[in-house]
This record gives sequence, structure tokens and C-alpha cells, in this order.
Amino acid sequence: MPQKLQATALPDYVLQEFDRTAGAEPNHRQLYRILQRGIRESALTAGLRLPPSRLLAEALGIARNTVVHVYEQLALEGYVRAGVGRGTFVAAVAPRLVHPTPGAARRLPARAPLLSRRGAHLVDEARAGRAQWGAFTPGVPEVRMFPATVWNRLHAKVWRSATPQQLSYATGHGDAGLRDAVAAYLQGTRGVVCTPEQVVITSGTQQSLHLIAQLLADPGDAVWLEDPGYWGARGVFRALGLKLVPVAVDAEGLAPSPQQLREPPLAIFVSPSHQYPSGALMSHGRRRQLLDYAAAHRAWIVEDDYDSEFRYGARPLPALQGLDEHGRVIYLGTFSKTLFPSLRLAYLVLPPDLVDAFGRALSELYREGQTMQQAVLARFLAEGHYASHIRKMRAVYGARHDALIAAIARHFGNTLPVIGGDAGLHLVLGLPAHVDDDVIAQQIARAGITTRPLSLYQMRSGARDRGLLLGYGAVPEDEIATNFARLARVVLANGHLIKTSG
Repeated sequence: MPQKLQATALPDYVLQEFDRTAGAEPNHRQLYRILQRGIRESALTAGLRLPPSRLLAEALGIARNTVVHVYEQLALEGYVRAGVGRGTFVAAVAPRLVHPTPGAARRLPARAPLLSRRGAHLVDEARAGRAQWGAFTPGVPEVRMFPATVWNRLHAKVWRSATPQQLSYATGHGDAGLRDAVAAYLQGTRGVVCTPEQVVITSGTQQSLHLIAQLLADPGDAVWLEDPGYWGARGVFRALGLKLVPVAVDAEGLAPSPQQLREPPLAIFVSPSHQYPSGALMSHGRRRQLLDYAAAHRAWIVEDDYDSEFRYGARPLPALQGLDEHGRVIYLGTFSKTLFPSLRLAYLVLPPDLVDAFGRALSELYREGQTMQQAVLARFLAEGHYASHIRKMRAVYGARHDALIAAIARHFGNTLPVIGGDAGLHLVLGLPAHVDDDVIAQQIARAGITTRPLSLYQMRSGARDRGLLLGYGAVPEDEIATNFARLARVVLANGHLIKTSG
């Protein structure tokens, strides 16, 4: 060590630990790490004068600017204090409350939990798919046909007249123009009875569900969920400590048992216009019964109307909300299926008494944004571009739906049933009850095709519905036959389980 450097009393380990070999940690990172650790562990005591940058650079064989940069970073973080012409000194750092003992890390349990019990359960029960694109990913729309040119033009127009309020934190219930446009659209197409003041804009259905659970329920309150049903609602309600009660679904929709009817829940989550994932359409009679039951027991009905725009054949029944005479229905809608999922805009239509509370909670919990996107979407709806896009995509999806139905018939005849195939962006290819649809879905994934097993959506241990969810929204019509042939080969490879009629 050079004589001049020794005079600064810098410990030997600083030079000894510095690695000059090729491929080692970058010089500035090494020096910063060594000095910071020395100060934190009091090996470099408060008041110690560090070597001048030139001398330390010479001793380490590195550029002087590297040492200067490290000293400056340590000063910014409060580890040293420096003054022009006075030198650089170690600052007084608060003493550590706990000093590690040798081998302490090794004595920790091999699997010390990192997550809370609630967090671990949430992660273990997560159902969100890793694949969000390609044949036959369920729930994905055709984003390549989105009218980006129109959107960009409206986007530029909105930005030219942007106000400071639009570029700041959002407050309240969402863009007023978008709330007006949503209310007008729902009144004209879905039979929803509402004013713009009842509409609250959110960043997706998951946020809408989170708000509902936070504001209307306490941990332990019961909520009915369709079974099979939407895993996203299940995950939100479970994470917030609600008691999940799976309720069977038949051809007419939600079908609670006599025992379940004797134990009213706080809330009932349903998708009556296109049950997810079975596709069942809740009958008018079943709707009236559900509304009467909710009114009698002061239960909330959460109506998820996620893709009612796309039906192939008969027109959809009006929304359940439009029949509600007692203010018990909370209506959920989204633009994820009709435009593109990453837009992250959805909406709630609330009974009037809930609107103010939801608007305030939205600001309090999430500090909502996307005000510019909301303003663009408001113009997109008001100028008719949204309705035009829906008409175009309804024809596209209808053709893809028909192509998939034809492919199923070509490979399986009438052996495997098609469930819920008259609406939306997916259908279910039914499988025999004894088949492990999860195993088959994994085999299909190895063949490069994405599908999801129907059993994944079920909560009841005794439920035996088996099948494969096939999304056709993002698959070009001329690619459906080829992709389904690959899927069919995997299914047919399990011929000892499934017998075809072909």
C-alpha cells in the first residue's frame, strides 16, 4: 500500500476485497459496495477522513472519476460529508438495532414463509392464464382490427385541448362525457335504466369487483358465485375475506338449492346474458325469481355483462338491471372485449344511493387516472365509431364461430357436445365426465395451442363437468381449421377415453 494512503488509516480490506480481474463486478459498484458496507458496519468510523480521490484511484488502479463518482453517491445518501478543500469524512450513521450473528441465516427454517396466509392462498388459487394471445385463448378479442387511425385522430384532438385538470390526478366518478356516452349506449342497446350520474368509470372489471367488496361487504359475509363461474370474481372476493358459496348453473342460469335459499347471502354474482363459461342464458322467469329474492333479503345482485354485444342468432334479453324495481342490481360492463384489453376501462352502473360513496372510494383507494383515455373513448362513442366497430366485429366473430363449429363437427361429429356456442368469443367443447380435462389441456399446450379446462372454473368438489374452453375471437377464420386439427389430434390421442362417431 502506498505510504501516503496508509496515513489515512483506511482499513486493508478495502484494497484486499477490490477485484481487478477481467469480468469482475464494475469498478464503481465494487468500491461503492465496499465503502458503504464498511460505514454501515462501523468498520469505517464516524469522523474518519477518506483518502483523496487521486490517491485512492492510484492505489486501486482505477480512474479518478470513478472514485469521485462513488464519493458523491455516498454523500448524497448521507454516508459521508464532504467540503471543497476540507476532504471527505465518514458521517455519523445511526447504529444498527440488530447485529447479525455468524450462521444466523443458516439457522432459519428452510421454507420461511414470505407471504401472509391470505397472500399464499391467493397465489396458490390464482387462475389467470400466462398465455393471452393465440389459438384458442379464451376471452381475447381481435385487437388487430381495432380502428387505430380513428382512435389516433381523436387522441390528437383531445390532447390539443387538454386541460390541467385532465393531466392531474382524477377525482370523482370519471370523465363526464364518457359517463354520458355510456349511459346513452346502455339505454339504447341493453335496456339499462340509468342516468349518467349513476355511471362510475373504473380501470377494469377487477377494480369494479374490488370496490364492491370493499364498500358493501365485511370479511365473513357470504357471496353466491356461479359454479362453474368467473375465476376473477372468485379471486377478488376470496382475497378480501368473503365467504364463497358456489351455486350450480343449469340451462336457465343460476340454480340455488333449497338449502342455499334458506341462507341468504350478502351478494350474488351472476352473468345472466352469457353465463361464463357455460354460455347459459338466464331465462326471464329465473330473472324475476332472482330479483324478488334479492329484494326480500336485501341482497345485492352484481350483474356482469361482459360480452353481450356478440350474439349469433337471437337478440339478447335486456339486462337484468332494467327489470330491477328495488335498486338491488349493480351492473358491470367493460370495453376489454369490445375494443382491446389493455385499454383498462370499464364501468359500474349503481343504484343512486351508492354513487357518491363509490366515487369517493375510487379516488381514495386508487387515485384514478387515464383521464385522457376516457376523453378519447367518450368521443369514440359519441361520434358513432364504437357502434360501427361492434357491427363489424359481430360479423367477423360470427364467421369465426361458424368455422370453429364446422371444424368440431368434421373431427368429432356429434360425439362431443358444443356448450354455449351461440354468443360471445368462446365456446366449450364438452368431454366425458371421467376425462381429466386439465391433463388434456396441458398436452394441447405442448402442441402449441392454448385452451383452458372447464374444471378450472369449478368450486364444488363433486362437480363433474369436463370440457375445453376454446376462444375464437383472436383466430383468423382461415386459420381455425388448421389449428383445431392440431388440437383434435391431441384429443384423439386419448382415444381410450373418448370415442368418436366418425
